[in-house]
Amino acid sequence: MKPTVATSPESAEQADLGPPPRTGVSLTDSAASVSEKPSQAEPHRWGFGIDVGGTGVKGGVVDLGTGQLIGDRFRLPTPRPATPEALADTIREVVKHFQWDAPLGVTYPGVVSGGVARTAAHLDKSWIGVNAQEVISAELGGQSVTLLNDADAAGLAEVEFGAGKDNDGVIVLLTFGTGIGSAVIHNGVLLPNTEFGHIEVGGMEAERRGAASVKERHAWSYKRWAPEVTKVLVAIENAISPDLFIAGGGVSRKGDKWIPLLKNRTPVVAAALQNTAGIVGAAVAARADPTRATSPPGGSGRLRWV
Repeated sequence: MKPTVATSPESAEQADLGPPPRTGVSLTDSAASVSEKPSQAEPHRWGFGIDVGGTGVKGGVVDLGTGQLIGDRFRLPTPRPATPEALADTIREVVKHFQWDAPLGVTYPGVVSGGVARTAAHLDKSWIGVNAQEVISAELGGQSVTLLNDADAAGLAEVEFGAGKDNDGVIVLLTFGTGIGSAVIHNGVLLPNTEFGHIEVGGMEAERRGAASVKERHAWSYKRWAPEVTKVLVAIENAISPDLFIAGGGVSRKGDKWIPLLKNRTPVVAAALQNTAGIVGAAVAARADPTRATSPPGGSGRLRWV
C-alpha cells in the first residue's frame, strides 16, 4: 500500500471546479509525513474511509491508533442523480485521488444489511435492493469494501476515539441534521441500523420533532428547540435506558448553548470528532465488518464486532 495524502478542496464549490488531480501533493503540515514510502508498521496503523452524504462524498487516510486524519480530506459533490453507477464512479475518483489500494470502509446514508441497501432517503431510489458493497468493490477493481450506515460509522468513531471513549454500557449517538440518525453501541459492540429518528414521539416522527432542520425551518431559539429534543431523548430512554447520549451533527458544535437545557435523565455530551467522524468510523469498520458476525479484529481498540 502506497497511499498519497493530498491537499484538497473542503467545500462543494471548490469541488465543482473539476475532478481530483491524478497525483497527490505531499503535505508539510499533516499529522504524519506521507511524502516517503510508508514504513512496514504504517500499513497496519493506517486505514481509509469514505463518508457518503446527500451532497458530498468525502474521503481520507486515518491513523487507526489515534483516530486523526493523516493530511486533508478530499471531497467531491454527490452526483445527480445519485445512481449506483454514478456514485460508485465518484467513490472511485476519491480513492484514486489518494492512490489507496488496500481495504477501505464506506458509509451509506441509509439502512444496509449484508452489504445490500435497504433504504435510499438521500440517494436515488435505484439503490434499494442493490448489493452496494459489491457494486463499489467492482468499481474499485475488486478492492475489499466494508459498507455500513453513516450514523453507525460515526458511533464507532466516537466510542473508539471521541466522546464515548472512556464510557461503558449502552451508548447512543444521535446525529441532528436534516433528520436524526442513530447508532447504539453496548460495551463496544455495535447494534447496526437503528433508526431512532423514525420512532413515534407524541404522535409525530422523532426527526420531524427534534431534527436540527426543524429548528432552522421554524427559526426557533435553542430554548424553544431543546424541549422537543428532550421528548425524543426521553422516548429512547423509556425504550432502552442508555448510559450516555452523544449528540452529533453540525449543531453539536454549539452544544454548550443547548445541551444544558435538556431535561432528560441520561447524561448528554457533544460529539468530539465532528466532520471527520464518518471517515474515521468507516476506516475503523474496514478492520472487520461490524455489521456481520466475525471474530474481533487484530490490533488495539475497545470495539468488538457482532
